[in-house]
Amino acid sequence: MLPDPGRWPSSQGGKGFTEVADKVHAMGLKFGIHVMRGISTQAFNANTPILDPLKGGAYIESGKNWTARDIGLRERTCPWMSQGFMSVDTTLGAGRAFLRSLYRQYADWGVDFVKNDCVFGDNLEAHEIDVVSKVLQELDRPMLYSLSPGVSATPNMANGVGNLVNMYRITGDDWDSWEDVEAHFNVSRDFAAANLIGAKGLRGKSWPDLDMLPLGWLTDPGSNQGPQRKCNLSFDEQKTQMTLWSMVKSPLMFGGDMRKLDGTTYSIITNPILLEINSYSTDNREFSYISGTEDLRSSNHVLTRQTRNLKEVKAEASHVPSLTSCRHAEAKGWTFNFDGRKASRICWKDKYLGRKSKAPFCLHTRKPLFTLEDKYSYKQKYQGKLQLLANETDDSCLNASPIGKLSSRETKRMSFSHCKLNEDQIWELNQNGTLMNSYSGLCATVTAKEANGSGIRSWIATGRRGEVYLSFFNLNPGRMVISANISDLAKALPSRPITISSCKYTEVWNGNDYGVATDTISIAVDNHGCALFVLQCN
Repeated sequence: MLPDPGRWPSSQGGKGFTEVADKVHAMGLKFGIHVMRGISTQAFNANTPILDPLKGGAYIESGKNWTARDIGLRERTCPWMSQGFMSVDTTLGAGRAFLRSLYRQYADWGVDFVKNDCVFGDNLEAHEIDVVSKVLQELDRPMLYSLSPGVSATPNMANGVGNLVNMYRITGDDWDSWEDVEAHFNVSRDFAAANLIGAKGLRGKSWPDLDMLPLGWLTDPGSNQGPQRKCNLSFDEQKTQMTLWSMVKSPLMFGGDMRKLDGTTYSIITNPILLEINSYSTDNREFSYISGTEDLRSSNHVLTRQTRNLKEVKAEASHVPSLTSCRHAEAKGWTFNFDGRKASRICWKDKYLGRKSKAPFCLHTRKPLFTLEDKYSYKQKYQGKLQLLANETDDSCLNASPIGKLSSRETKRMSFSHCKLNEDQIWELNQNGTLMNSYSGLCATVTAKEANGSGIRSWIATGRRGEVYLSFFNLNPGRMVISANISDLAKALPSRPITISSCKYTEVWNGNDYGVATDTISIAVDNHGCALFVLQCN
């Protein structure tokens, strides 16, 4: 794989990105690239030979010269870039040799960071991740390994690959909309609760990644032109995003145009306290011991109205199909529904939905249809497996992966598209009631999907000098007074003394010193805004 010399003139003569990397390094920066899964369709169609990176020359095994068509899995294309890239068969020596040659080439260019896309979340390629990680461990210098995308990523999925990488996305693409920012609160809470922030990783630790910060001067989603516009988030929303990302210890990557960096954006992304929290804090987790009161004074009201606490101010949940680990109990709920003697549908048991009075969630079944070309190579592989349709007269099959790349705010719902012989449309109903997808190895479930909704949130962390960081977030459309009791802080901080009697505290964004609090910390927070306190407690 080589850069286009028309776009990168310095790559001529087989130099690749070497000169670009050298120039970036001379500026004191690191050089990273964004690559896709497996092998390109172009290489597959051209049937290019596989390089043996250990011996040089063509890869030869069992007397055979191996080529791209021997290792490419055309039934496992990237779902949202199906004409561009496909998985490689890592059970073959030639498949592993291809990945080794590819990443050694990146290392020779001077690459410091690789974002490997279409390999995580609902595009999980665990075998490729494992092979690439082993190749990177063989190198004589570190190369950071990042996984994407994060749609449908779960703590269980991260437990399976986190020790092989340095960072992995846990949401869809994040753009400059409040809905995208808001979508990160629930998933961040879940990964923190699973102790995955700073867990074991490749040559060190690994980190859940909330995606780049879409601040400053930007382009539009899906556009190949620009940048041409300012960030759409309000100032309060930008502070909320930077504060959450820092408290979660997400990798901080600026997604705007560095050439047009304005003062306001610069002050947000370089705030020294936030960078301190992001780099050195511990015990990072959601703090549930808060209460909120709607502040009506801004609407010329004198009275205030008490709202419910964090655990209660959530929007009503809805039931949606999604993917989960086949080992989880919530994956077990599928059964054949018989029409006479024929099993014509697969249904999710009503009791799991808690709505016995309503019709069950069902999918119609059919056997995969093989072309003459595919019949002999795939018939045995897919024996006993099914394709699933919304109704029996339709020709649209259930995909485990979305046909387009999703943003953070978009709920992952398994989509339907024209039926074809592709592994993300192949399913198997197991005797234990799980419905497993051949593409991802994950199982379908129908669960109560928690809405991000409105509400108030809080995160807490411990600083390296003993200070406590406490953040309040107002997800509501109106101004809220958010409060926490000093006595509750120790409940969320296992490394602190059993009791905390008083705290001296300041607020980061307004710069105010509030003196000593012995009972309650309370502050009015504008809609979609936040507050961040630094506390010195006794």
